[in-house]
Formats: sequence, C-alpha cells, structure tokens
Amino acid sequence: MKEIDRLSNNLVNAFLEDKIIKALPKKFTKKLNEAQKFRKLCESKIKDPIIGFKAAGTGIPVMKKLKEKKPFYASIFKKNFLASGKKVKINKSTLGIELEVCYMIKKSFFIFKGLINNNNITKYISHMAPCIEVVGYRQKKNGITSFGDLCSDFGANVKFLIGPKKKYKKINIGNLKTNITNKKTKQSINGNTNSVYINPLNSLRFVLNNLKKDKINLNKNFYVFTGSTVGVVPILGKGLYTGRIDKLGSVKAIIN
Repeated sequence: MKEIDRLSNNLVNAFLEDKIIKALPKKFTKKLNEAQKFRKLCESKIKDPIIGFKAAGTGIPVMKKLKEKKPFYASIFKKNFLASGKKVKINKSTLGIELEVCYMIKKSFFIFKGLINNNNITKYISHMAPCIEVVGYRQKKNGITSFGDLCSDFGANVKFLIGPKKKYKKINIGNLKTNITNKKTKQSINGNTNSVYINPLNSLRFVLNNLKKDKINLNKNFYVFTGSTVGVVPILGKGLYTGRIDKLGSVKAIIN
C-alpha cells in the first residue's frame, strides 16, 4: 500500500470515529495543491452524504501572513452538521470557534454551464443563515503554518451548527456587525462580514466557481459556508457560545 493511501485511511478513520492520530508528514500539508489532492482522496473514502462546502482562509490578513494567494474549499459531511443549540465535544487539537454567513444554493446551479459572477450569483441563492463552526485537527498538532495544514485535514472542520434560515433577499451583506459571546468564559468578540474575503458573496463565488472547475455535481440543494467574520476565537472553556449577525439572526453552540 502506498504511503498516501495508508495515511489517508488513518485520517478517514479518525474522522469517522472522532479520534486523534499523529501529525501527517509535511509533504502532504505544506503546499496547498498537495493538501488539496490529499483532501480529495480522503473525502472520496467517506460514504456519509455531502451537504455542502466550506470556504476557508477567507481573511485577507491571514492570507498575507501565511503568504497564500487565495482561499480554499472543502466538503462538509452530514455527520458534522447540527442544528443550533446542540452540544459539541472538543479536544486538545481543537483550534477554536467561528461565526459565519451560510447560503443555501439551488441545485439548478449544477445545470448552469458558465462562470458565476456578481450579476448572476444571487439567482442561485434560496436562503441564508448565521452559523457557528468549530474548527480543529484530527491530528496531534496545533497552530497553523499554512492553509495546507487546514485543507489536508477535512478543511479543519469539526462541526457546523446552523441558525434559522431566512429566504434570500438583497441586504448589505458586505458590512454587517457580528458578535460571538460566552458569558461563562467572559468572552465577547466583535466582528464584521467585511472580513470574509471583503464580502461573503466573494467567498461564495470562489467556492461555486471551484466546484465548476472540479466538475462536482451533487444534483441537490446544498450549503456554502463562507468563512469566519470573527477570526478563529479560542475556546476558553465549556458552556454556551451565542453568535449574532445583524439582519440575519443568531445561532448557538454548547461546548462540552
């Protein structure tokens, strides 16, 4: 068995059984294009349905700091998708918690042959919602040295929790105040949707055009999670985290 097959089997097993394995060799994680190949191989071994895709690395300052040129995306599986207010178990390899804008995309997107741009993007959006993402590794590692670190490990997705969905309408999505709070840990972090690739719609467009490029067709409605409005917030303790996005509403996660 090739090394890449053995390592991907180990990571897939860790994903399915919520285990932690030793860190992957850097040759599979350092460069984003190698990490993308590894991610796709791992995802191909998961039988759980894909419910959507996440954009990651959408913060311009992080991109500059890590000398990356663009964000990346990863598939999100049903087992990692929860309703607002559910419990999420964390471990030593958990990186933190994020607050994001999420879109529900119509399956008619897959029939459309052209590229997605600012003029046609909104006709494929049916709903939008606030969501929380818990991010982390399934490996004995912490910190981020490159986007490849995150990308190679299922996009570093641990869980998504989604708040109430609203029917899509045009709002100033590129400049909405956001906040995530945990009263128990005395954390209250303010953010703005403009930190998501300047506008969450840019992030959405990036994901949709990459799905076209990678010839992906789910043939069903699906979610796109656009990236954090508050950066990666450290989880300082257990308890209830509440995220709020102006005009979109709120979403909750219980960390235990």
